[in-house]
Amino acid sequence: MRARRAAEAAGAAGAALLLALTAACGSRLPESAFEDRRGTPATGPAREPITVGIITSTTSPVGGEAFTGPRDGALAYFAALNRNGGVNGRPVRPVTCDDGGSGVGNNECVRKLLTDEKVFALVATTALDYAGAPRVSAAGVPDIGGQPVGAAYDTYPHLYGIYGSQAPRDGKAPGWGGTLYGGTEVYRYFKRVQKARSAAVVSYNQAASAAYARLIVRGLEAEGYDVTTEQVDFALPNFPAVAAGLRDRGADLVFDALDTHGNARLCEAMDAAGVRPTAKVTNVQNWSDVVAKDYKDSPGCRNALWATGASRNYDDQGSGPGSAAVREFRAGMARYAKGRPLSQWQLEGWAAAMWFADAARSCGAEVTRACVERFVADGPPYTARGLLLPASFRPRPEPPATDRTCLSVARWRDGARGGKGGWVTQGDMDTTCFTVPQLPYRP
Repeated sequence: MRARRAAEAAGAAGAALLLALTAACGSRLPESAFEDRRGTPATGPAREPITVGIITSTTSPVGGEAFTGPRDGALAYFAALNRNGGVNGRPVRPVTCDDGGSGVGNNECVRKLLTDEKVFALVATTALDYAGAPRVSAAGVPDIGGQPVGAAYDTYPHLYGIYGSQAPRDGKAPGWGGTLYGGTEVYRYFKRVQKARSAAVVSYNQAASAAYARLIVRGLEAEGYDVTTEQVDFALPNFPAVAAGLRDRGADLVFDALDTHGNARLCEAMDAAGVRPTAKVTNVQNWSDVVAKDYKDSPGCRNALWATGASRNYDDQGSGPGSAAVREFRAGMARYAKGRPLSQWQLEGWAAAMWFADAARSCGAEVTRACVERFVADGPPYTARGLLLPASFRPRPEPPATDRTCLSVARWRDGARGGKGGWVTQGDMDTTCFTVPQLPYRP
């Protein structure tokens, strides 16, 4: 079974935390960047385009850049694809929709794309509240490579999240009867490879934050860590007091259930208090070039940042097959998204668009939804030329107690990339693997 990785759960729970910490409001607004790229095949006559939809919570309450990475990566991939002939001579026409981060806006985006635009599929969905998921599933529209912000991709048929899922996905309840499972591979990695033995978990005194923190604590304790917790007031946070507590406890690792702004302030307080953990562990949502700006006032903590996930480091400087795919991604972003800071979510959006294109290409001259879904759901685990850990959707009736899971690990270094700073890969993700327990949790 491809159970939900701890890193994957971190991304989903972190996004759920952001939803809970802010009121989901705002209307759907038009998007200008990359809007409606109508590609023409490089050779041969133009053919009818394949229209796909991309739903993004661009103007969500958590900030304009929080969810746009997958969209930007997918749009850049489709632009490059169309320049090179499209899919079997047919260009892909992406239509974007901003749902404003609300369930009402999401339902409106789904209605617009399915009814007005008559999209063939959705790609790289990144929605704070995917309220329209039941309608997408009922219409039989494949949704490929979406981010699991919430439980929709572990619930509904025809929805295929970027990390895969082997839950039954019968549309009735998430996972197995309402229960999802997450592995402890992240905690096993730091115990085995970095020799960490103690950890601290920082959260807000707010329900969603505290619940996510408890999930982290359970995983750490299952791996035998000595765990302490720190809580900060959400309305009037006293990060210096938390940092003093971390200094007194001297934990090897620091995890958190905070938003990005809270993380930056915590790091500033940690630097001021002289807290020097082995690693300040973050997730795929914070794995980006903007680290240098967001953590500019905390160089010590910044250089202790580690990120884990299920896709190859977008900053990978290696020479293997997966690194070649990273170079293609970076070249595509440089050409079609010039000036935008790079991020791991952009790479995953690029991989999602590639997944759709490969599935459509497998159909030959007649591209049908049934054919595309056979490729995604029944084909071999997908890796996007080595950008992703193998993602599968073959369901298991029951989750196993343990599973062998791999993970991608990187750490920030100020001196990387010619001194500009960047994320340095820590071992190959295809061989950084552990057999770990799968812990149940309710989404």
